Amino acid sequence: MSKLGNLGARLHRGEIGYDFVAHRFLWYGVSVLITVLAIAGLGFRGLNMGIEFQGGAVFTVPKTSVSASQAETYAEEAAGHDAIVQELGSGGMRIQVSGVDTAKSDDIKQQLAQDLKVDADDINADLVGPSWGEQIANKAWQGLGIFLVLVVIYLAIAFEWRMAVAAFVALIHDITITVGIYALVGFEVTPGTVIGLLTILGYSLYDTVVVFDSLKEQTKDITKQTRWTYSEIANRSINSTLVRSVNTTVVALLPVAGLLFIGGGVLGAGMLNDISLSLFVGLAAGAYSSIFIATPLVADLKEREPQMKALKKRVLAKRAQSTDRDTADQDGTADEPYGDEPEDAAPAVVGPRHQPATRNRGRGRPSGKRR
Repeated sequence: MSKLGNLGARLHRGEIGYDFVAHRFLWYGVSVLITVLAIAGLGFRGLNMGIEFQGGAVFTVPKTSVSASQAETYAEEAAGHDAIVQELGSGGMRIQVSGVDTAKSDDIKQQLAQDLKVDADDINADLVGPSWGEQIANKAWQGLGIFLVLVVIYLAIAFEWRMAVAAFVALIHDITITVGIYALVGFEVTPGTVIGLLTILGYSLYDTVVVFDSLKEQTKDITKQTRWTYSEIANRSINSTLVRSVNTTVVALLPVAGLLFIGGGVLGAGMLNDISLSLFVGLAAGAYSSIFIATPLVADLKEREPQMKALKKRVLAKRAQSTDRDTADQDGTADEPYGDEPEDAAPAVVGPRHQPATRNRGRGRPSGKRR
């Protein structure tokens, strides 16, 4: 068996593990810091919305001797707005200008034809009106809202409302970080970005549900035992699914990294950036939130219940008794009476107890067959 497989098996059996729940406030702090940075980037820089959301024009220009950087300068001078130029595989260019209406697009087209030294009839212009872009943006937000509502309802029915709340917080955490990264990097937000967001929410929810399912199974009749608290079982659930979550995330990140760094960076296929960045950031944030945020938050909420508080007291009391007895055994005083207990009283041990030998009070030795 490989080292990773052996590690996963030992984590699943509970032989080793990291106490994620006990250090939850550290992870909460890290998440708050990242979220604040993301919100700050969103507030100061804002999102670079594509023409699908704010309206504009896309000019497809045939092959020309003018470079992409020079074409971008020409387009900005002709339109009076920022332009995005992407080189096409055919040798042509795709020039995108936001905030342009129909009346002005014809003038821009004529000016581009003159600057790029091509025939105006060979330039294809696609226009998106601001009202249509606003409708697309509203539909995107509606779709995202419906998704979150359905997720909360499903988790509340399949598990319980505390898990639904924790999963909802984790999903909002992932969305905020992804949107904040878009603002900081300056990548364009397109319908592909929205598709990427919905996709990564599905991955994040999958990892979270896997842990929740393990937690639900292990906490059946939890109040009937006195060995583990709810937080300890929650931590065991995280460790038992940890390797699986890491493997799933790594396998999903590899092709997305190829799209982002090779396709968008090396090959210059800028149209891949809008979806690949949301997938890459969202998958990483989703794996983090399912391990460090969702399950520890569930444990926090559950430990507030009176039943879980009483269970924790019983577990701690049992451990204290076990510690006292172990200390007494090491000191050689385990058979000595405690306090006012009678001399022949059985030791007070919670759990399985070995039947002590019956003392012969008259002769001071164990009873049995007389010799």
